[in-house]
Amino acid sequence: MLALTIEFVPAELVLPLAGFWVYEGDMTLWGTVLAGTVGGTLGPLTLYAVGRYGGRPFLLKYGKYFFINEEKLIKSDEFFERNGAMVAFTARFLPGIRTLISIPCGMAKMNVWIFSIYTFIAMLPITFIYVYLGFKLGERWEDVGALANKYILPIGLTVLFIFIAYKIITRKKRKSIDEETFEYISSKNNRS
Repeated sequence: MLALTIEFVPAELVLPLAGFWVYEGDMTLWGTVLAGTVGGTLGPLTLYAVGRYGGRPFLLKYGKYFFINEEKLIKSDEFFERNGAMVAFTARFLPGIRTLISIPCGMAKMNVWIFSIYTFIAMLPITFIYVYLGFKLGERWEDVGALANKYILPIGLTVLFIFIAYKIITRKKRKSIDEETFEYISSKNNRS
């Protein structure tokens, strides 16, 4: 747990090793998964804080050099207000993005409790996969990384696909409702 609270220590290294220790009988599977999930939730809070307290002022001052202005930051805030929880959840399944997503969540001032809950929910299956594979592979625990990505990446892409499909469907329904409302109001005004 302690190693995972340091965000720059890769879970892909720590969790399979912990699975090996489960294999050796030094730890229990579920205790290790719980500790890893808690550590994997606390660690991203450091980068969340960097984004919340340092990222936004930095971008307001120097963002123009990266083609980022206050208007773009406001749009980002609006996006995270609508979709932040799902973004925080889904990004945990995508290697490379998993660590960095905490910074924009913090910059957008996403509710820290919602961020933590969704991070915990996403980290639970990820932690289980890494620890379980480390346990099953035993002495070959170092081979877990490549094997785990065969499971984690497809899960992440599936969740991302479902999220995008949901957004498209709800947007079409909202547009349809808006059009029906407009037609109803127009017809009512024409009768008057």
